[in-house]
Amino acid sequence: MIRKTADLINDKKIEGISDIRDESDRDGMRIVYEIKRDAITNVVLNNLFKYTELQTSFSVNNIALVGGRPMMLNLKDMIVHFVDHRHDVVIRRTKFELSQAEKRAHILQGYLIALDHLDAVIKLIRESATPSEAQDGLIANFGLSELQAKAILEMRLRVLTGLERDKIKAEYDELMKLIDYLKSLLNDEAMRMQVIKDELAEIKEKYGDERKSEIVYAAGDFKIEDMIADEEVVVTISHMGYIKRTMLSEYRTQARGGKGAKGSTTRDEDFIEHLFTASTHNYLLLFTEQGRCFWMRAFEVPEGTRQSKGRAIQNLINIPSDDKVKAFINVKNLNDEEYINNNFIIMCTKNGIIKKTTLEAYSRPRQNGINAITVRDGDTLLEVLLTNGTNEIMLASKEGKVVRFNESTVRPMGRNASGVRGINISDSKDNEVIGMIAMPDKSSNVMVVFEKGYGKRSDIEEYRVTNRGGKGVKTINITDKTGNLIAIKDVTDKNDLMIINKSGIIIRLSVADLRVIGRATQGVRLINLKETDAIAAVTKVEIDEEVESEILENGENVNPEYGNDANNASDNTESNDGKEVDNNEAN
Repeated sequence: MIRKTADLINDKKIEGISDIRDESDRDGMRIVYEIKRDAITNVVLNNLFKYTELQTSFSVNNIALVGGRPMMLNLKDMIVHFVDHRHDVVIRRTKFELSQAEKRAHILQGYLIALDHLDAVIKLIRESATPSEAQDGLIANFGLSELQAKAILEMRLRVLTGLERDKIKAEYDELMKLIDYLKSLLNDEAMRMQVIKDELAEIKEKYGDERKSEIVYAAGDFKIEDMIADEEVVVTISHMGYIKRTMLSEYRTQARGGKGAKGSTTRDEDFIEHLFTASTHNYLLLFTEQGRCFWMRAFEVPEGTRQSKGRAIQNLINIPSDDKVKAFINVKNLNDEEYINNNFIIMCTKNGIIKKTTLEAYSRPRQNGINAITVRDGDTLLEVLLTNGTNEIMLASKEGKVVRFNESTVRPMGRNASGVRGINISDSKDNEVIGMIAMPDKSSNVMVVFEKGYGKRSDIEEYRVTNRGGKGVKTINITDKTGNLIAIKDVTDKNDLMIINKSGIIIRLSVADLRVIGRATQGVRLINLKETDAIAAVTKVEIDEEVESEILENGENVNPEYGNDANNASDNTESNDGKEVDNNEAN
């Protein structure tokens, strides 16, 4: 074991050990591992458990005959079947003992009858010519059964003494008490279960000794988090449901208006639909468009390169084939009661329905998921956000309207509720909600992005507060040049934007490079797109100084096929006639 450990250290599979000493002697084995000063003890120990024979795991196949058929049983199944077996034994044993007691009581009852009429019985036997004649006479004169008459004829003379008579009477009384108890036992399951408990306790008392083995949880205090670095990753999910995580450092900042770098390899009919950042130790709550919630850890998402396709999400969670993941929540800790009781999950649907529920309601998802929201016919879940209960909520529609209201106007509901109206999108059949943001204060700006590559950054005060359920105010005049509104995000100078189009091209640009402009303006070009292409998804990432130091020069592309058209991008905002939407129209 020591030799193998040394080889693993040399191969860099185990790190943090500076020396190994064998201090075994005749009193037992003792191996001492000297740990480096900067090493994490639990990580080193868990690596030793995993790669060496310091700890050995083995499996036990508990195969037993159940109903005459061999079956593989877990611990609970073994206990259940054992109790059922003991219950069956108690019933069969009780029936046998009752039958024997009744037979003996029947004989004793005959003895007592004979003793009560002793002189007549003796006279009848003496006058009988044969045993058969005597037996028939006993049956006829004293109402005895054949079994009782036969037992009387075989009775010894000593039974006729007074002492023996008292013994017979006492035995008969005890048997009648036993018969009553056995009948009660057959009629009462609780009594039978108590008999099983008492017998097991008796066996333990008689044969039990100190346990020589110890049953503990596998790997003791092993936690997989100890072996995984807590770092930021980018999680992507494609339109066809392929998921992967990639190191955030694989992406680098480009100048606004660039073509972008190749982000992933997808099929012709597939494209990256969702892209977000998370810590590897985070809990991910995954919400499907049909309103189900699933749970997994970020490190459980398969790791891949920026160009890899990822793995089908159906292989990771038990999601139905006719459903797909639509929204995500990153939660640092689901075990903190104060945290989960004072935070809320806000959900919105494409038809403008909004719902608010406490985070605690989603802290115990099952393997097959739980109901997160009751989605109405013709609607699907669109966005899910984590809030503190006092945020400013903004909902945006595809046709460029935005409604703003305080979160307090939405009361908390149960998991199975369907929600209330958040925005009115009834002006057009093709209109739908495209996104939702929740802003805890006014330090962030509102970023809107349009499918043809345009976008703008505005102050939140540009969007006046309206009633929940209203039509909202215009954010831009929708034209063929801009395309429909595709995303709305809350951003600061400390954020980067990652934009990906349907062909898989990604551009990462700094929000600080985008100046704050008015709501009534047309915006600026964020990414150059081919005529047949369009933006598929937009997300924001926090700027990491260590990552930024490794990022290439702005505008330098990894893939030479895509040039940087930053110089061709329009730096000037295009006026939207400087007009805000009429207040009556906004309502």
